[in-house]
Amino acid sequence: MTRGNTVRIRTLGRKRSTRYGSWTAPPWDGAGHDARTPRLRARDHGVAFDMVAVLAALVLVGAGLANLAAVDGVGAAVRQLVIAAVGIGLLAAMWRVRLGFLGVLGWISYGVAVALLGAVLVAGVSANGATRWIALGSFTFQPSELVKVGLLLVLAGVLGSDRPPWRRFVLAIGLALPAVGLTLLQPDLSTTTLLVVLTVAMLVIGRVPARFLLPLFAGVAVAAPLAIGVLRPYQVQRLGSFLAGSSGEPSGTGWAVHQAQIALASGSLLGSAGRPLTDLMERYLPERDTDLAPASLVEQFGLVAGAVVLLAAIVLVWRLALAGRVARTGHGALVGGGLAILLGIEVVVSVGGNLGVLPLAGVPFPLVSYGGTALVAHLAAIGVVLGVRRDGARRRLWAAPRWRGLRPRLVRSAAVGLTGLLVVFSVYGWNLQTTQGAALLAAGQQQMTRCIRIPPARGTITDRNGVVLAADTSTGTAGLVEVDAVPALLRSHPADLARLAALTGQRVDAVDTTLAGVPDTTLAVRVADVPATTGNTIGRAGIAGVLVVPHPRRTYPTGALLGPLLGFAGIATPAEVARDPGLPPGEIVGRAGIEAQYDAVLRGIDGEQCLYVTPTGVPSAVGPRQDPVRGADLRLSLDLGLQQRMTASLATALRAQSNPRAVGAAVAMDPRDGQVLAMASLPSYDDNLYGPPVDEAGLRAASTGPGDPMLEHVTQAAVPPGSTFKLVMGSADLVHGTVPPALVVPTGASFTLGGHTFNNWRALGPMDLVQAIAWSNDVYFYKLAAAMGPGAIIDVARTLGVGAPTGIDLPAESAGYLGTPESVAAQGGTWYGGSTVILGIGQGYLQVTPMQNALWTAGVVTGSLVTPRLGLATGTRSGGFTALPVPAPTPLPFAGALGPVREGMRAAVTGGTATRLAGLPVPVGAKTGTAQDGSLAADSYDNWTTAAAPMNAPTVVVTALVQGPGTGANSASAVVADGLSQYFAPPAAP
Repeated sequence: MTRGNTVRIRTLGRKRSTRYGSWTAPPWDGAGHDARTPRLRARDHGVAFDMVAVLAALVLVGAGLANLAAVDGVGAAVRQLVIAAVGIGLLAAMWRVRLGFLGVLGWISYGVAVALLGAVLVAGVSANGATRWIALGSFTFQPSELVKVGLLLVLAGVLGSDRPPWRRFVLAIGLALPAVGLTLLQPDLSTTTLLVVLTVAMLVIGRVPARFLLPLFAGVAVAAPLAIGVLRPYQVQRLGSFLAGSSGEPSGTGWAVHQAQIALASGSLLGSAGRPLTDLMERYLPERDTDLAPASLVEQFGLVAGAVVLLAAIVLVWRLALAGRVARTGHGALVGGGLAILLGIEVVVSVGGNLGVLPLAGVPFPLVSYGGTALVAHLAAIGVVLGVRRDGARRRLWAAPRWRGLRPRLVRSAAVGLTGLLVVFSVYGWNLQTTQGAALLAAGQQQMTRCIRIPPARGTITDRNGVVLAADTSTGTAGLVEVDAVPALLRSHPADLARLAALTGQRVDAVDTTLAGVPDTTLAVRVADVPATTGNTIGRAGIAGVLVVPHPRRTYPTGALLGPLLGFAGIATPAEVARDPGLPPGEIVGRAGIEAQYDAVLRGIDGEQCLYVTPTGVPSAVGPRQDPVRGADLRLSLDLGLQQRMTASLATALRAQSNPRAVGAAVAMDPRDGQVLAMASLPSYDDNLYGPPVDEAGLRAASTGPGDPMLEHVTQAAVPPGSTFKLVMGSADLVHGTVPPALVVPTGASFTLGGHTFNNWRALGPMDLVQAIAWSNDVYFYKLAAAMGPGAIIDVARTLGVGAPTGIDLPAESAGYLGTPESVAAQGGTWYGGSTVILGIGQGYLQVTPMQNALWTAGVVTGSLVTPRLGLATGTRSGGFTALPVPAPTPLPFAGALGPVREGMRAAVTGGTATRLAGLPVPVGAKTGTAQDGSLAADSYDNWTTAAAPMNAPTVVVTALVQGPGTGANSASAVVADGLSQYFAPPAAP
């Protein structure tokens, strides 16, 4: 009984009295035995032994053992079970300890714990930058866990005594400082914080007056920011991760919280234990058996298990708090209330950290998290409180009156607050799983998945009749395929390794050597290149961790016939990756020509074989496979027969001159919709040079050869158009009305302006516009240009597409050049009157591509400007084709005035400079031209012919450029004639 409480008993079984009050004692029989009924004795026994608290503690211990068995194996759980048995034995022993020994027990526990804390600093075991453990052989323990119990007991003894308030306050602070200081030196910030919180809580519930507490709180508030300076880097990181949000670094606390949230989300109601990927996903959760054990428990056994654990924790806290109300002394009451608050705070901080709503402070969940010292200490402390409850229930005669003020204050309020927080956390956890569960689970799957790209077959390119122009041969039976293996998986299955060696025709040791020569984290290593038929056999064998990947190979059956137009496909360059950051390493993309223009259509969609990897990146299982999606086929508007005829004719024309640098280009286009029927470009290159394997010598020769074989000359070579520009000049005259088309203009052999004479190609007589076009009368157009001025010419030329890209679906098209007085002056030049004169015959500040020439020819003969197009449709032979969108033709505002120009084109064929086209089976209109080119020798020119047929309703325009002297076989007109002959030839008999 407490000091100073003298009890005077008057009669047995009746009313007793003391100096502090009176109560009725239990009845006793004459022999001195308890005369209460068995029911009443059982009731008091239930008060003495709190089975509910014990069951709650056992539930928590059992949950921790179940989690430990799931994540660390049965062996670890058995070891923890042995430690738990020791702890339960201590609980039972402490339950039997008399209250009179509580003070002695407290001082012994405190003294031993502080001494061990000092020993840790001298001979402790270090891990993760902290020295917190003492090792005795294979046995280690953590004294900072013992000091919680020791400090609790001595603080309860001091604060529950009859000492004056100031002495209780000073003694409590003095006892706390060694424990806090030694723990901080380890450093163990989480335990240090708990010890501080425990001390403050004990001061509050121990009824220390506010005049002592307020200065203490103020000092703590002022010193708290200064404590940042003594924190270790990982402790600062924990605090920063909480304040700034989760960190993506695998070693960061924010990352750990993210993993905890993934675990909570993946557990669903009943958990995911036993599912194929749960064990692997569990390995991504750090500290899954200690700090993040609650998240691991929910992942394994579901929200139901988590709710049961929280309920057991709440029950235990309340039973400990209520045990303090049964205690007969202030010392015992403070032990119960203090332990209830300590356990409650540990649970709140642990659960809050797992949910991410509180900093992850490194506070384990009491009785659930792995740790023998903490488990034994907590169970022993619970036993002490149960012993206090037992003593109070069995010795109520010795209890001090409540009005003496020794009862702890605010214990129930603290229990209510802690319970409320845990309820809020429970709702938050439920909401996290229901609202973010799918996203978090997907993030968890993604982080443990690594995928090997499987390239798709590239789509086929055909001409308008379905003739193959470019094909992917990687999926056929010819050629080679690559056999890849996942080293970590094959090395762990020798039988599979032997099967793979046999299928690839290699020795087992050779394959094993290949696999052993790479790190375990390697996703795949090439084992062999085998014929496609062998690859199919290996694929059907279904060996886990073996992939058969086709070698990407593009073939171009027509070779150099369409090399610059089709382009080629190859591994994406850094520049292409910069334009499209989504390209995976080693992706095959179109690098030039049609292959580049329609790469998104032809490339297809990569497939992937995914692997599940450990947190260190080592593959551990085969994941899902997504087969690649073959690229769509592309049908071009080209007619291969017409292409071959025009290319052969162009080659003949170039062979008839001696300049090796001379180029030739020809295009056939439907003037009604812009469909390009043929595009011949010489010299050319064979796009099969790009392999694989790459023909480096062939590519070097092509890239340095004369005449720029790598260029597509129809759209990328710009030269002066010569007299073919007179179609534009005639159109400009009709638009502006400078010279009436029927007016006969004297011409002759030359024209003089400003003292400079401009010669005609031959002396010609007076002519009107139609005749001047037919005979390509230079003097007529000299005079017309001089009278019209540059502005009117340039205005109409731009309307007909001169000086701008045509918009054809090919990359790197040249815009040509159409100079103006302003642009020439801006470049430091001078526009003279003669500049306007020679512009009239397609010379001077003017360069065009054959495609631009064909475009204005089509505009003149149809009255509309089209957009040239090569792409006709995309799709598959099995699924059908879808026509590609085509821009609508743009009507020319002066289309109705172009009749005289068309008549001049027709007259050029019937009796002018283009009579070579007169023998075709349809009426043809044409314009020829010869331009001086400073890049050519003195006796070589840019020879042009552009024609349309039939002139009454044109369906084709053919334009050709041939460099050379322009005599004999070196003729652009011959190329055009051959092209038109092929186009209008009757179809071959079936």
